[in-house]
Amino acid sequence: MGRNGSLLNMARSAVVPALCVAFIGYFAYHAIIGPSGLLAWGGYTAERTELETRLAHLDGERKKLEQRARLLNPRKVDPDLADELVRKNLGVVRPDEVVIPLG
Repeated sequence: MGRNGSLLNMARSAVVPALCVAFIGYFAYHAIIGPSGLLAWGGYTAERTELETRLAHLDGERKKLEQRARLLNPRKVDPDLADELVRKNLGVVRPDEVVIPLG
């Protein structure tokens, strides 16, 4: 009985440290390999540079569209833009112009 009792006491005393090691191992695994761990940082930096490039491109596009919207102000329409839109959308030409179709 003495030997079985000592094995049982050793098993009971090893449970808490084993659970602590498992707990620490779980968090260490996710800190290194998890979706936001150390190994994922390389992918995040590459994705960030790609998104910053895309943002710069979209910002330039937005500025062009804002400028075009300013030119389409109903109170003061830009005559060149109005002429371009009428010719493009309605196919209107003056009698003294020659139209050469492309393509």
